[in-house]
Amino acid sequence: MKLFSELSLSEVLQRNLAANNLTVPTPVQAKAIPPALAGSNVVATAQTGTGKTLAFLLPIMQSLSQNPVKGVQAVIMTPTRELAIQIQEAFTKLSKDTGLRATVVVGGLSESKQLFEIQRGSQVIVATPGRLFDFISRRLVKLSSVKFVVLDEADRMLDMGFLPTIEQILQQIPIQRQTLFFSATIERTIVPLIAKHVPNPVRIEIGATTKPGVDIDLHLYEVESHRKLGLLRHLLEQKQGSFLVFARTKHSTDRLAKRLARTGVKTAAIHGDRTQSQRRQALEGFKDGYYRVLVATDVAARGIHVDNIEHVVNFDLPQAPEDFIHRAGRTGRAGQKGTASTFATSGERGAIRMIERAIKIVLPRQNVPSELPVDPADVASDSSYEARPSYGDRNSYNDRPSKFGRSATPPTPYMVKKAAQAVAGHSPKPKHSFLKAKKLKLKSAKPAGRTAYA
Repeated sequence: MKLFSELSLSEVLQRNLAANNLTVPTPVQAKAIPPALAGSNVVATAQTGTGKTLAFLLPIMQSLSQNPVKGVQAVIMTPTRELAIQIQEAFTKLSKDTGLRATVVVGGLSESKQLFEIQRGSQVIVATPGRLFDFISRRLVKLSSVKFVVLDEADRMLDMGFLPTIEQILQQIPIQRQTLFFSATIERTIVPLIAKHVPNPVRIEIGATTKPGVDIDLHLYEVESHRKLGLLRHLLEQKQGSFLVFARTKHSTDRLAKRLARTGVKTAAIHGDRTQSQRRQALEGFKDGYYRVLVATDVAARGIHVDNIEHVVNFDLPQAPEDFIHRAGRTGRAGQKGTASTFATSGERGAIRMIERAIKIVLPRQNVPSELPVDPADVASDSSYEARPSYGDRNSYNDRPSKFGRSATPPTPYMVKKAAQAVAGHSPKPKHSFLKAKKLKLKSAKPAGRTAYA
């Protein structure tokens, strides 16, 4: 199959594909869609960013548009909210004039709105396992009419501990169904799940799933912790395009985003503690090009599907070697070129060797410039900056948060002095002041003729 037009899809779907400039299928789409259209179960492995979403959406949409019935007909399970939302957005683009609707069922969004959309007649649920099982256990959603099940990014869902929840959800779905199983890797923990729930599948494997794509240039910089930020700023000055930067923790993600924004780089942060609206705003701003840099924890390694990310930076090393592949897979997508740079200290050489063994590639070493940009606030507020490492080292001092917000102008010595005076003269309110105010509020709100505990 060389073109989508060669598929036995309805005229409406063909028109929607053309309207979205989708003409040539990727290899995983070319191999997975025909057997899925024929009704076979499919188990497909392919690297991140190879177009797996369309490989399972099109067969489902074709079948549902030809045989419309009421009730939930398809369940798509995925590990993160971001990925669920992006799948639903892709579904919406392709379902124009088909009468099909998909509802996202995830935490962090309005529960009542999700339930209303399902009851209104959504045929497809795109869900994270936790929220979907919560609805099922409370008898708010029934899956007795489901004919299609998709497990997307299955290895990541198992890594996140969703296996028991997935098993319980699948027990609520009729055995007579079509199951489409997509994953970046097939590890030993996944094999029993496939054997139990995906009988007689058509097996599809695209490329090597244990190493980054061939369109990704890998770079390794051995750099001291306190010079990482300067190196990142150097790359931003030297390179064009967008940057997806991975940090280890939620706290370090926020801190790095603030420090970059203070130097004039439009930066957003995304991690598990941010609200859904904050995460959506950050992701949409990054997609639209408003933010040049998105700083993220590994929640984004599978949850961000953004085209044209030119550069991925491992500011901190991933927790596991296989996460390196998923991070790097955010760039070099759909045949485009990309670069994945990794920052590591001399003390992390052992971790680098583990990554290299896992991906069977020796990461090309790059020279670190002797002169790197430094954060003006650090130089002004601490003369020992050069000796102080950044937050990337667990045993190091933390970078000090700026008192100057997101200002793009470097602070002057006078601003530093005033900030120091403000800190020195700050006297926090005594703890009892809050309690006293709370008691007064309760007293004033006391209804006439009733005790405070009535």
